[in-house]
Order: sequence, then structure tokens, then C-alpha cells
Amino acid sequence: MNKAFFLDRDGVLILDKHYLSDPGQVELFPGTAGALRRMRGCGYKIIAVSNQSGIARGYFSFEDLKRVQERIDEVLRREGAQIDAWYYCPHYPGGKIPVYSVACSCRKPAPGLILQAAQEYEIDLASSVMIGDNLSDLQAGKAAGCGTLILLRTKNPPPDISSCPEAMEADTLSDAVDLVPGIRR
Repeated sequence: MNKAFFLDRDGVLILDKHYLSDPGQVELFPGTAGALRRMRGCGYKIIAVSNQSGIARGYFSFEDLKRVQERIDEVLRREGAQIDAWYYCPHYPGGKIPVYSVACSCRKPAPGLILQAAQEYEIDLASSVMIGDNLSDLQAGKAAGCGTLILLRTKNPPPDISSCPEAMEADTLSDAVDLVPGIRR
């Protein structure tokens, strides 16, 4: 079985640009590539799991989403890092696009994206960690049986995580990696 870091996209890997659809606006947080290289060096799969309700809301298309993902992949490759897989939830109840305006099992805080990735990549969830910047990320990780870690750098005020008392807290992705047992600097 494999172990994995499940990472939210906006606010964890890249600056949150609020419904990002322009690949030219992709900005990695400083230290992201280094943190990903350390994860990989310790034998972890790296899987992005991201709610992208902008699709259901009609703000951008799957093609726009793919172009942003390709840009992130390109920037990471230049820095010697990579994401193994990308999982997205396009749903949002009350969205403009009827086919995506539904309740689902993949929109965080539901664990569907994590569970799908775990099945497809033979991941031991108990040996894995979900890192996010919202309570819904922690709830999804907890529901899937992962360890959870929240990044507090982008939220003011920080989210109330009292419902996830086992969650670890860090300011940056690099700091988060330092908190996981077995990760070397």
C-alpha cells in the first residue's frame, strides 16, 4: 500500500485567486516545490483534491480548469516537483449549470475525492495526511481516515477547527511537512 499527501489546491499549493480561470495568474506559494520534493523523497504520493464550484456556477469551464492545472504542473516541473494526480469536484448545489448543480459525495467536506484516489492509487489512508486551508478540507480528511493538517497563513480570521481537535496547524506547506513523523529535512 502507498501513503499520500492529499493537498487542497487554492490556498495550499497556489495563492487563492477566487475562482481562478486564467493560467497566467497562477502563483505558487514560496517553498511549495521544495515541500513537494521532500514529500516525494520520503515515499509519499502527492494528490491534489480540490472543490472547483466555479464550474457549476458558470464562472469557468473544464477546459479553463485544465489550463490552470497544466500551468501549475509546468511551474512545478521547472522546480523539480510534481503532483501525481488531480481530483476535482465541479459540483455546487444552487449553481447555474444544471448538470453540476447537485449534491454529491465528492465535494469537500465529503471524502469522495480522497476515497476515489485511495482506491485508484492503493493508498493506505491511515498512513496519509490531508493538508488544507479550510475546515471542509479537515472534515474530508477526517472522514476518509487520514491525518489532518491546516495551513493558517491565508485566513484572517483563521477557521474554527474545534470540531477537528486532532488536526495539526502550520503556517506554510513546508512547516506542515515538518510536522509529519518520518519526514526528513
